[in-house]
Amino acid sequence: MTDIVLPPDTNYHGTIFGGNVMAYMDKVASIAAMRHCRSQVVTASSDSLDFLAPIRTGEAICLEGYVSWTHNTSMEIYVKAEAENLLTGERRLTSQAYLTFVALDENNKPIEVPPVLPETEEERWNYRTAKDRYEIRNRRRKIMKEQFPR
Repeated sequence: MTDIVLPPDTNYHGTIFGGNVMAYMDKVASIAAMRHCRSQVVTASSDSLDFLAPIRTGEAICLEGYVSWTHNTSMEIYVKAEAENLLTGERRLTSQAYLTFVALDENNKPIEVPPVLPETEEERWNYRTAKDRYEIRNRRRKIMKEQFPR
């Protein structure tokens, strides 16, 4: 997904609002998740969103996402955003994140998802390290449930 960053998208520094980047990432991740499982999905979590560099007015924001790992009914999606200088073609990594989505049936109940088959070295690295991120998310969720019971 690519879009141009215009003045209404930016803060008083002339850089894109972080919330806009987060919304783009959620959208790209949901498309990747739905393409993978060919069903409805819902965002379950977002973690490790790192803002590495700003994207300035007039630059393009270029996002790419893919399913990096699957569990029974959930999928971890890796999304990265790059800034592109449209005059020179130069690109730089500006942010990256892992989002978790759950696949749903027509009754909004979780359903199994197909496994992922990593192809590139980056995909293989994300796949190998995903189990650790999954366990960290589960520990974090458990702590939150204990801290804030319903």
